[in-house]
Amino acid sequence: MKTCADFDDGPSVLRYPRGNGYGAEKLQNLFGYELENDEIPTKGVPVAIGKGRIIRRPGGLVNTSSNTRGKERKDRVAILTIGTRLHDALIAANEVEAKDPTLGVTVADARFMKPLDVDLVRQLADDHSVIITVEEGAIGGFGDHVLHFLALDGALDEGNLKFRPMVLPDSYFETGTQFEQYEEAGLNAEHIIGTVLRLTKRIKVPVLEEQD
Repeated sequence: MKTCADFDDGPSVLRYPRGNGYGAEKLQNLFGYELENDEIPTKGVPVAIGKGRIIRRPGGLVNTSSNTRGKERKDRVAILTIGTRLHDALIAANEVEAKDPTLGVTVADARFMKPLDVDLVRQLADDHSVIITVEEGAIGGFGDHVLHFLALDGALDEGNLKFRPMVLPDSYFETGTQFEQYEEAGLNAEHIIGTVLRLTKRIKVPVLEEQD
């Protein structure tokens, strides 16, 4: 809100998502915020427009991470989110590393789609063998924007980077809770976990056979 209020060079839009806010404990333990006296501040701080941030590195939050995971690039995965799916991406990263001690998962918050933080995207592409984008948006949104940049930047030319966008399906949804609708869309933590494990070949994907 502070960033929006301070921006005077053009139009801006502030979107309030559905759902509950997070308390101080979760903001610190899951999202890595450093809160003075464990209290949520009463005034906001503007963020740099067009700049994302890395929330979690292999082994844990940025300020507590360990270099013992994902020693080889093939075992490092980056989850790049925009919007509300950051919460589930962080939960998924923790659970993936709990399942497999060799995997290292980075979670980044893009914050902006346009302008896209190309430096952040390049860093993730250089350091990881898999990039997964997660968004509460449809086909043709943030994930496609990132993929378009990676293709033009040559990051896919050598064939050593896997990319998967996770988006809302192009279909109608029944009325339900947020969790139920994300579950139907395949965007909850368990779906992110499955995508990570499939792309890193930790689980086999069943092959559909033709029926006689």
